[in-house]
This record gives sequence, structure tokens and C-alpha cells, in this order.
Amino acid sequence: MIIIDGSYGEGGGQILRSSLALSMITGHAIDIRNIRARRPKPGLRPQHLTCVKAAASVCGAQLEGAELNSQRLIFIPDSVRPGHYSFAIDTAGSVMLVFQTVLLPLALSQGASEVTFEGGTHVPWSPCFHYIDRVFRPAVSAMGLSFEMKLEKWGYYPKGGGIVRTRILPSKEFSAFKPASQKGEKVRVKAISATAHLPDHVRKRQSAQAKFVLEDRGLKVEIEEMEGSALCPGSLLFCWISGQGRYAGFTGLGARGKPAEKVSDEAVLGLLAFLDSSASCDKYLSDQMLLPALLAGGESHWSTNSISNHLHTNVWVTECFGLGKVELLKKDEKLSLLKCHGAGLA
Repeated sequence: MIIIDGSYGEGGGQILRSSLALSMITGHAIDIRNIRARRPKPGLRPQHLTCVKAAASVCGAQLEGAELNSQRLIFIPDSVRPGHYSFAIDTAGSVMLVFQTVLLPLALSQGASEVTFEGGTHVPWSPCFHYIDRVFRPAVSAMGLSFEMKLEKWGYYPKGGGIVRTRILPSKEFSAFKPASQKGEKVRVKAISATAHLPDHVRKRQSAQAKFVLEDRGLKVEIEEMEGSALCPGSLLFCWISGQGRYAGFTGLGARGKPAEKVSDEAVLGLLAFLDSSASCDKYLSDQMLLPALLAGGESHWSTNSISNHLHTNVWVTECFGLGKVELLKKDEKLSLLKCHGAGLA
């Protein structure tokens, strides 16, 4: 049994999610202690508990400590079983984090799976639905990982209630991740300006601000405006680039009293800073690509504009399972390189 200290590094839920995924894939039982010990509300919160129960469902795991606020969990996996599943978070906790917990184990199983998730789809401190669909999905698709996603209902903070349906196809082998930029090709930016239960002018102001700032920098942008069905008011400006050897996405979320222009700027200024770095992947994607890269055969390598504490912690988790080798090389303040020598388990 592998003992994992949940307070290591940034000490958040990422340790739990990565440990669960790797436990299911490798078959190693795990004992996670001090779960989220450094957080204001330590232990398993509703979204973390949903991750645990989702993982247990798809592999028939034995559990100890799977309850709210628990700071210790024993997880003993059985074989992963593809099939039809449905997982719900009663709060606005992120369904995308639950999805990423079960994605790789199900993708490495022997059959297709259809999984429905209910909860928060566009909420703070987590990748939104459109980030996973427009940035993460193209990146892992280049490695041979295939899944489809459909957003049926938006889930904003504080009520959640969003619905996402996914179909995960079996992937017999992952190839290494080696994005290569296309020199001389102009960057094409895309954006979504969305609202729910708010006046139309809110999303139009978000769009106008994004277009003004991006075009002022000489960038062309395609902006799609949409009104999404949701349980409570919410707004979003999401902008991204995908392809051309570069993958990045940035989100601005609305809040009471927050101007539409500020929502837009949060996303757009993040994208502009990334473009200035010449990196191939943003720091969030670099964290999310670590597990696929270490499961693949061969050497994956890519550049990023920043190495997050999340990534350092995630590297440590993979080392607990004896997976591959990761090199983090900082070139300058705007650019770092990652090399992952995969274990060839995928």
C-alpha cells in the first residue's frame, strides 16, 4: 500500500485526484493522510467526496474514510469497468475535476463509457467546461486519447446544477506529447461571451471589451455570444488558442458588482501574457498533461509560461507511484521547459 501525505506541497485536492487516478491505473492500494490539511476547511469537501465515490464506482474499490471532512482515506482498487455512470455534486463543486479523476482510467479500459456529471461547470478555482473541451481535449487528442463532451446545462456558483454528458472511448496506446509551433502562422484567437439570467448588454459589453483589447494588439478574434440555461445568474468570458502547436485558455467569471469589462480583461490579459511568452502550453494545461505524458511511452516535452505549485505537487505524487521521470528546466522569467520520460503504461 502506498502512503501519501495529503499536506505535501500546496496540499490541495489535486493530490487526492491524481492519487485516485493512478491507483486505479496501476492497481496499487493507497492510504492518503492529512487530506487538504492546509485548507481553511480541511478534509474531504463535497466535490472531493464525489471524486472518491466516482473512482470507487468505476473500479469497485474498497473504501475507508469516505465521508465529509475526513482527512484520511484508504482506497483499494479492483479492475476498472467501462460502462454507464452518473455522478452528482450537490453544491457548485467542479464537475470537470471529477471528470478528470476518472478519464484516464476509463480511457485505458477495454470499452467505451458514457458518464454524466452534475454540479458546477463554470466556477472559480477549476477548469471550466470550455477549457476542457477547447484546450485540454485537443491536446490529449494529439496523444491518442479520445472523448466527447456535451454541455446540457450551465452550472454557476453558488447553485451549480450544471449537466455535462461525456463519452470516453478506449485508447490502447498514448503517444508522447510534443507540440511544435508553426513558425510564420498568425495566431487565431477565439472567445465565448456567455450569460445566464442577466441583461443582454452584459455579454455584449464583455465581447466589445475583448475585441477592443485584442485588436489593439493586432490580433483577430472570433467571439461567440450565447445565453446558457442555468439555475442562477452568471457570466463568463473565455478566450483560447488551440492548434498551431500552442494550447492555452483563460477565463473571466462574473460576480455581483463586478463590471463586464473586468470579467473580459481577466481572461484577455491572461491570454496576452501567455502569447508574449512564446510557450506552447499554459501553466494549467501543463499540470493537466503530466499524467497522460507519464503514462505514455517515449519522451514528452513542451514549454510553459509558468510552473505552478500544482505542477510541483503533481510531480511528487507521480513519484510516489514510481512513474517515469520529470525534468523542469527554467529558461527565463517567461519560459520553462518540461520533459517527461513516460513509463509506457498506456
